[in-house]
Order: sequence, then C-alpha cells, then structure tokens
Amino acid sequence: MNKKAFDTISAAMLGIGTMVGIGIFIVIGLAGSIAGNLVWLSFIIGGIIALLSGYSLAKLAIRFPSRGGIIEYLVQEYGENYFSGALSVMFYFAQLITLAAVAKSFGEYGARLFGYDSIFMINTFAIGIILFFTVINLLGATFVAKSENIIVAIKLIGLSIFTLAALFNIHVDYLSPEKSPTLINAIFAVGLTFFAYQGYSVITNAIEDMENPKKTVLKAMILAISVVTVLYVAVSIAVLGNLSLDEVIKTKDYALAEAAKPIFGEYGFKIMAVLALISATSAINATLYAATEISYTLAKKGDLPEIYEYNIFNSYEGLLISAALIIPMILFFNLSEITTVAALSVLIIQALVHYKHIKLTHKTGANKILIILAFMLMSLVVTASLYYNLKNQTATIYYLIGAFIIAFFIEFVLRKLFNRTVKKQTKEIYDGFF
Repeated sequence: MNKKAFDTISAAMLGIGTMVGIGIFIVIGLAGSIAGNLVWLSFIIGGIIALLSGYSLAKLAIRFPSRGGIIEYLVQEYGENYFSGALSVMFYFAQLITLAAVAKSFGEYGARLFGYDSIFMINTFAIGIILFFTVINLLGATFVAKSENIIVAIKLIGLSIFTLAALFNIHVDYLSPEKSPTLINAIFAVGLTFFAYQGYSVITNAIEDMENPKKTVLKAMILAISVVTVLYVAVSIAVLGNLSLDEVIKTKDYALAEAAKPIFGEYGFKIMAVLALISATSAINATLYAATEISYTLAKKGDLPEIYEYNIFNSYEGLLISAALIIPMILFFNLSEITTVAALSVLIIQALVHYKHIKLTHKTGANKILIILAFMLMSLVVTASLYYNLKNQTATIYYLIGAFIIAFFIEFVLRKLFNRTVKKQTKEIYDGFF
C-alpha cells in the first residue's frame, strides 16, 4: 500500500503556504485604516472565525469528498436546484474578484517599487501580470507552481524578519489606548482581515492524499490557522507600532512595505514590495487556471469530467473568459472596493454553507454548537461590514448586490436555455471509505 502524501504537518504547511500570501500585504493597511491600532483584535476575531469555518468545511469534506469543494457542499445541502446553481456561479465570480484584488495589489506594489504612483501605471502592472499568466497557462507552463515551496519559505522568512525587527522598534505611543478608535471599528475591519485567511479550505482539497484523513484534516486545519493567526497578530502590531494612523491611512494600499522604512530605510520598502510581488505572482499562477477552470466548468456545465488534471479539458474557454472578466474589475474598482467585495462574497457563501450544515451534523458528525457559532459569527461580520460600507463606501454595496443579481440571472439563463443543472459530484457516501 502506497504511503499517502500528506501527514498532519505537511497538510498544515500546505494551508499555511496558501494563507500567507498576498492577503496580508493587501489588508493590513486597509483594515488598519478602519480599526487603527486595534487591528490586531480584528485579526484575532478573523482567526477564530476561520477556525470555526475550517472545522465545518473539514467535516463536510470528510463526508462529501469532491474537487468541487464549496460548490459540492452547497449542492449537497440545498439540492440540485436554482439556488445552489446561482451560488455556484457567484462562487466563480468570487474567485475572479479575489484574483482581481490580488492583481490590483500587485499593481500597487509593482508601480511604487519602480517609483510610479499614477492609477495608469498601477493598472498597467495589474493587467500586465494577468495577461502574462494567461499566456503562461495557455502554454501549459507551471514553473512558478513547481517552486511553490521555495516561495512559501521566502515569504515566511521575510515576514518573520520584518516582524521581529519591527517589534523591537515600535513606538509605544502609537499603540496606546488613548489613540485607539472605538471597539466597533475592530468589528467593522474583520470582513477585511478575513480576506487574509482565505486559502485554508485548500487543506480539505488534499483529503484523498492524507494519512488517516478523518483525523489529519482537522488537526492540520487547526494547526495551520493557529500559526497564521499568531503571525498576523504580530505583523499587525509591528505595522501599527511603526506607522502613525495618519500614515497608515495615507499608505493603506501598501502599508506593510511602508512600515519597513523606519527600520530598514528605503531598502526595507523595496524588499517588502518584492515579497508582495512574489506572493501575488504565486497566488495568480496557482489560481488562475485550476480554480477558474473548475468553477467555470461547474457553473456552465453543472458537472466535471471523471478525471481532472492540468489541461484535461483540452479547452481554454474558462481561462480566457476569466481573464476577460478580471481586467474590467482592475480598471474600474479601487483596491479597497474590490478587496471588500471579494471578502464579503466569500463570507456570505460560506455562511450559507454553515447554515445548512447545522441540519446535516447527524451525517457529518460535526459538533452542532460549533457550526452554529461559525454561522452566527460570519453573519455578524457580514452585517457589520455591510453597515460600515453603507455609511462609508456605498459603491461597494452596489457592486456586491450587482454581482449576486448577475449570478442569479446567469443561472436562470443557463437553466432555461440550456437545461443545465449543477449536479452533485459525490454520488454516494460510503461510511467506511475513511
């Protein structure tokens, strides 16, 4: 019998590598501009929600193992109907919005690394990286993915060195309670900090390659999210302890690199900017083809081939359409808007997954109280974020509502004109499989 690829540590490292990506470079400044020096609390709350959500998804993955992931759980929970189909389309949109946010952040850091700060140059860098990896994926190359372990190590080492140095050079007065905003601001910022945790669900995708998956997936999930939470809290204290709130607000799109200046000078800024670019490059290359092709195919056809591997579809329709949809988002949305829409889209969809999971705990063996907490906390964060954006960034609400309306309209067209239904990928559940 062949040894499985993932034990608890290696599965946890997979999750850590996926989470510690461009997200922290994007949200540290955006969330800090809302929560001020309480942003560390926003990361703790986000980490707790990620733990509860990860627990719920892990239990669902054990019961319904499928490469369809969250889309599979939605169909299993809500049935093969219009609602689950529309949410599968929205999940595809959410991935595109996330990729657009990553590309926009690449543009911010890339342009400033070379001394530019105009919207034109930021968008040029952002669109350029999307087009570059679209071509790379059309050629079938995966050179960045093959070096993912090295990239993860570089990111972790770079962030750790910055954080340790910054913690020894913080301005205590920047973190004083007198300069703290109201506690509710920390709640408002959780929607953004949660964006930095996105990626933990990749642990469930590797379930078929795990030793004793029923135990491994949960242990790996808890270990990965716990480690990342500690790192994010330390990074947030380091950044808000080295930049005043005015500086954080002014440089919110690239605050992590700006926070390296007081310690390492201009070279510190450039090094952190390069780390951000590496993280964005890795995220785009790893996600652009596989994630968009799987979710696009599920959304359009309602089913997947029995065997999936890179380029198995012999079609690049999903890749090209995805790239074409991402570019307008880069051009017309700012980084704060697009990151917020991406985070809220995922939060809403996952909240709906956890809501129905409450009624399926007798099948999944999950603790019902923990699933209820996952749903309630996610719903609270969504409500708080919607309220904050309604008062401070109204356009974001319109974009979010618009995305859901378009998703439901597309589902209507696909069902009526093409008789398409998103089907369950896990046809039968074998209790003894694991």
